[in-house]
Amino acid sequence: MSEKNQPISGNDLARFSGPNTFMRLPAVNDLKGLDVAVLGIPLDIGTSWRSGTRFGPKEVRAQSAMLRPYNLGTGAAPFDSLQVADIGDLAINTFSLSDSLRIIEESYDSILMSDAMPLAIGGDHSITLPVLRAMAKRHGPVALVHVDAHADVNDEMFGERECHGTVFRRAHEEGLIIPSKTYQIGLRGTGYSADDFKEAAGWGFQQFLAQELWGRSLASLGSEIRRDVGDAPVYITYDIDSLDPAYAPGTGTPEIGGLTTPQAMELIRALRGLNVVGGDLVEVSPPYDTSGNTALTGANILYEMLCVLPGVTYR
Repeated sequence: MSEKNQPISGNDLARFSGPNTFMRLPAVNDLKGLDVAVLGIPLDIGTSWRSGTRFGPKEVRAQSAMLRPYNLGTGAAPFDSLQVADIGDLAINTFSLSDSLRIIEESYDSILMSDAMPLAIGGDHSITLPVLRAMAKRHGPVALVHVDAHADVNDEMFGERECHGTVFRRAHEEGLIIPSKTYQIGLRGTGYSADDFKEAAGWGFQQFLAQELWGRSLASLGSEIRRDVGDAPVYITYDIDSLDPAYAPGTGTPEIGGLTTPQAMELIRALRGLNVVGGDLVEVSPPYDTSGNTALTGANILYEMLCVLPGVTYR
């Protein structure tokens, strides 16, 4: 077995130094030989409330220096069997959302021509639509695990049909996702009408309100998803605002009554065995959490996603 990239150990180089890559992994430009390509998409011009997610990739990477390669809770050792590297940020157009979405889709078209599975650090949730467009071209419609306070199924916002609140309506209309295998977990808060929540259920989306999940383990929910999805290709999109603001205040559209960090970990860990073909962590807005805890939580969620990918070694 060829030698795999390993995060720089905090015992070899202090965590507050070294490269600002995810988990201080190597930074590469060539995807050849990679199993997983971590990338940043520093975008926040698709938001409707608080901005700042353009700083998400940089801060999540910075906080990820705290992470070590072995998962004590599950025994996962992803870097023993997967070749992982950080390929940097996509060069989005910070003055144009539509052009940025085009850049993301075309960049993913190129990434998916290799065998590397992309794992993205956002950025607001607008980034997921062009990613799903590229995914569908490669894999066909995908099953979707969407963890979020919001369903993001608006028809338009201020006349715009592509922004962070319209992603999954567009994905449904364009046939990018499998409706019966689309799971929206953690939904809560207020809406403008009942249709804000009920319409997507009519398409076949399976929706799990946060209040139905309060005080319970999400391991069983993850197991049900794993059973129902089967061998279908799966995309995981994790909006940090799915968590209660007590755990993740640094986000653009906070809603009280959310999930806990242990629930987040239980859910992701229970997805082990799925045919995951990509994932993202979005909506971390560092200016709204100067402690860095939201970005640290986001880094850990990305690491947990990495730990359940196909081919990961468990010790």
